[in-house]
Amino acid sequence: MKRFLIGISLFSFLIIVGCSVKETKSEELLPEGIPEFVQESDFDKIDWNKKAVTFDRNMIGNENKLGVIGMDQPSLHAQKWMWHLWGIDHSTNPTLTVVGFHKETGTVHPILSTGWSMGLSGPNNGADAHTPSTVTIPKAGEWAFILCIPTKTYLIFW
Repeated sequence: MKRFLIGISLFSFLIIVGCSVKETKSEELLPEGIPEFVQESDFDKIDWNKKAVTFDRNMIGNENKLGVIGMDQPSLHAQKWMWHLWGIDHSTNPTLTVVGFHKETGTVHPILSTGWSMGLSGPNNGADAHTPSTVTIPKAGEWAFILCIPTKTYLIFW
């Protein structure tokens, strides 16, 4: 039952917003090593009333913008997620940066096993780009994820 409640809480309140391009960052909210383009003001865009939706192929996200396979059974243990993105220009060798924000503690965390960022591969499941990942959610509760792609800014609410 506890795992179910953790899953429902995590699943219901996932949010993705775009990153700003400012060069300054706050030491209070943003941990050391986070990419410079992630700003405290990015977290002001989070709308905790928006909910994730499930669409084609059991993806969760916003159809024709961003979807994730594997997010439907969240856990505090490492798990595999497949990110799918639309509107990506591959001529720039884009990378995907994922930043987790824990609502209750107001803390920022990397959730990818590889750190903050990873490369994107070509088309898959109708999306223009995709990438598999291993993610670990560090604690139970409500989470928002900020996704940044240098060639495109996403403002997507889950």
